[in-house]
Amino acid sequence: MPTVKLEPKAAAVIKEGKTPFELIIIGGGPAGLTAGIYAKRADIDTVLIEKVLPGGLITTTDLVENYPGFPEGISGTELGQRFADQAKKYDLDIVFGKVVKIEVKNTIKEVYTEERSYSSKAVIIATGSEPKRLGIPGEETFIGKGVSYCATCDGPFYKDKNVAVIGGGNGALEEALFLTKFAKLVTVIHRRVDLRADKVLQEQAAANPKIFLKLNTIVEEIKGDDKIRSLKLTDTLSNKKSSIYVDGVFIYAGLVPNTDFLIDIIKLDENGHIITDERLATNIPGVFAAGDVRKKGLRQVVTSVADGAIAVASVKELLASPLAPLQFHWRGETKL
Repeated sequence: MPTVKLEPKAAAVIKEGKTPFELIIIGGGPAGLTAGIYAKRADIDTVLIEKVLPGGLITTTDLVENYPGFPEGISGTELGQRFADQAKKYDLDIVFGKVVKIEVKNTIKEVYTEERSYSSKAVIIATGSEPKRLGIPGEETFIGKGVSYCATCDGPFYKDKNVAVIGGGNGALEEALFLTKFAKLVTVIHRRVDLRADKVLQEQAAANPKIFLKLNTIVEEIKGDDKIRSLKLTDTLSNKKSSIYVDGVFIYAGLVPNTDFLIDIIKLDENGHIITDERLATNIPGVFAAGDVRKKGLRQVVTSVADGAIAVASVKELLASPLAPLQFHWRGETKL
C-alpha cells in the first residue's frame, strides 16, 4: 500500500458543515486521485474522501505491464504511490473515512461518513470495486487462515507450499505467476475450457513449470481443520468429483463495485455498477462517476485515469454558471 502520509488539512476540517466545497471526490484510487489532480490544477475547491489509504486496488497487484510509460512494467504499489505523491504535490485535501450515505438537497450534495458530513456542489464517485466472494462452504471460515484475495499481500507465507488460484482472468494469471516466486506448485482452477486472460499471460503461465492448469473445474468446498487442507472439486463436463491437497487458496472470481451506499439514490445496472452518460454524469445532476465503479466495457488503470480527467471536465462545465447545477441534466436513456 502507498506509504505517503496525507493528513487532512485544516481547511477541510474547518469547512465541515459550513460553506460547501465545490467538489467532493469519494475514493482515492487511480480515478479519484487523477480527478483530484485535475481539479486542483483547475483551482476547484476540492476534498477527497478515502476509506483506507490512497492508491486503490492496484496497490495489491505485483506487476502492471500495460500502463503506458513503463516499458519494463511497474509494481502496483509503486504506481499507486506515484498517484498519491502527485496529488500531494498539488495540495489535494484528503480526509479519511468510510462514506455511508449521500443526500441531495437542491443543488447541494451532503456526503456522510461514519464520523461526519461534508457538503459540495458536485460529487465524483470513484469508490472502485473489491474482490468477489465465491460463497462456497469453507470460504468465510478460512479467510485469513488460508483463503486470500491478494497474492502480493500473502504470497510470501507460502514458500515451498502448494497453493491454488481460482479464476481465469488477467488477475488470476498475474497473481499465479507472482506466487511461483514462493510456492512449490500453483494450480489454476477455472470453470470454463478457455481462460479469459490476455494471450501474453496465458503463454507465460503455460511456460512456467510451477503452474498447473485445471480447466472445466469448479471448487465445491474448502476443507480443513485449523487451516486449509484440501479443495473439493467437480469436473463441469463429466461431473466427476475429486479433491486436491493445498495449503492456501487465492480467489480471483471477479470484482464487485462498491456501491452499497448508493442503492435507491443513483441508477445502477444489474451488477451494481453506476450508469453514466458520455460525460460521466449519473442520473442525479451534479453527481458523476469514474473508474471501475461505473458501467463500462474495459476496467483498467488507464481507463480509470481517463475517467478521472473526463469527470473533472464535466464538473468544470457544471460550475461555470450559477444555474448550471439546475441545467446540467443527465443524458442517459432513462431517469429515476
